[in-house]
Amino acid sequence: MDQTAHLWLFFVLVFGTVLLPGLDMAFILASALSGGRKSGFAAVAGVMAGGVCHVALGATGIALLLKLFPPAFNAVLLLGALYIAWIGLSLLRGGAALSVSARTTPRSAAAVFRQGVITSLLNPKAYVFTLAVFPQFFRSEYGPLWTQACVLWLIIAVTQLVIYGGVALLAAQARNWIESSSTASLLIARGVGAMLILAAMLTGIEGWQRL
Repeated sequence: MDQTAHLWLFFVLVFGTVLLPGLDMAFILASALSGGRKSGFAAVAGVMAGGVCHVALGATGIALLLKLFPPAFNAVLLLGALYIAWIGLSLLRGGAALSVSARTTPRSAAAVFRQGVITSLLNPKAYVFTLAVFPQFFRSEYGPLWTQACVLWLIIAVTQLVIYGGVALLAAQARNWIESSSTASLLIARGVGAMLILAAMLTGIEGWQRL
């Protein structure tokens, strides 16, 4: 297989992984619903920045260390589960957390960006992808490792921008309807919160079973 076909195969895997609903997508959805387009794209940028760290893990061999030392990987899984569960509980307790009024102060884009980075870094799906897929796409004959890592990250970043950016735009468009209906705001807030808690439980169970 030549390098072009190699990269297309990587794109297909990345596209399918990003398209699947997960922690990153849920966070971006909640951010866009609560803060509009600006907040949604700040969340997308944070997730993309976190992707740089995942690529660095795969390129420097830290991913291999996590694979050879399972307790480290389990710790990441459990920390990610706790963090996402905390966000989900906050949405459930807040009730109308996705509504915006004149009395509420929306989070700054910088704050949303930072939380997006943390969400990405604690997303177990990203680590599973790094551990399972990245080693298959580094080839000595394709040039320096760092240039290969940059190309792979660029594919990931563009895919995330298109898919997650589309989610942010759609959520921002739906925001006006949500603001006009307290029932819709309440149901969506609780639905996103419940989805995050469920994902956290599944992640936590997986990490606990590996201990």
